[in-house]
Amino acid sequence: MIWKLRPLAGCLAFVCLCASAAADATPLTPAEMAAAARTDGISIPMPGEFMAALNKLGKIDWAAKFRLPIGTNYTSRPQMALNLGGLIADGYIAVEAQDAPQVKNIGRDVISLAAALGVSKEVTKRSSSIETFAEKGQWDQLKEELEATQNEVKQAMIDAKDQDLVTLVSVGGWLRGMDVISGQIAAHYTELGGKLLRQPGIIEFLNEHLDKLQDKARDDASVRMVRKKMADIQKLVAFPLDKAATAEQVKELNVITAEALREISKKQK
Repeated sequence: MIWKLRPLAGCLAFVCLCASAAADATPLTPAEMAAAARTDGISIPMPGEFMAALNKLGKIDWAAKFRLPIGTNYTSRPQMALNLGGLIADGYIAVEAQDAPQVKNIGRDVISLAAALGVSKEVTKRSSSIETFAEKGQWDQLKEELEATQNEVKQAMIDAKDQDLVTLVSVGGWLRGMDVISGQIAAHYTELGGKLLRQPGIIEFLNEHLDKLQDKARDDASVRMVRKKMADIQKLVAFPLDKAATAEQVKELNVITAEALREISKKQK
């Protein structure tokens, strides 16, 4: 499928590379990963690209990947941004499961968080078309609409000179995608699946941006937790080019990402 609404050509290149890696069992080189990551300010794989790579490994029970609903009434803007990224990833999972009610439920939560962050206009103007595509079962169009929504939310944050929120939305989405992928591979381990988890360029890129957050965002409790977890994750996804993550490493990766997402979704005291 051609992502007609994507403004980031580098991400399209990445999904092709990722699909190729899954089909040919050839992991991306650090240079390829870095090139995909650095196309724009913080251009990393969209959650939909994670799902595309995972589908290459066989039939997936996507409905089993749903998680319990999370809150949307946080007081911390960094925490809101992390959860917004995770919710957008949840939207892709609902699309893969072709579950229209779940798409709508997640869409409402996305709008709530986007409104709290001041970028609801970019979401609400597409919400009606998202619901229409879901009701009609037009899943390819819905994927495009979700991707366009995420791009526009990030662009609105960039326009508002809030690169920190862009970073945190990206990290939240990446964590949820990695949670789903590592969970599936842990349950059905193969060496090919283990190789898909090699992402040294992306994790380094995200960690560099987390380190560059302004003091207020960096000192947020949810961000402090995520930075620690991301440092642990880096050790598990930066293995040698000719190796695959072991079954034990994949399980550990899944535990860390799942813990991070649970902590992100908890209200801060």
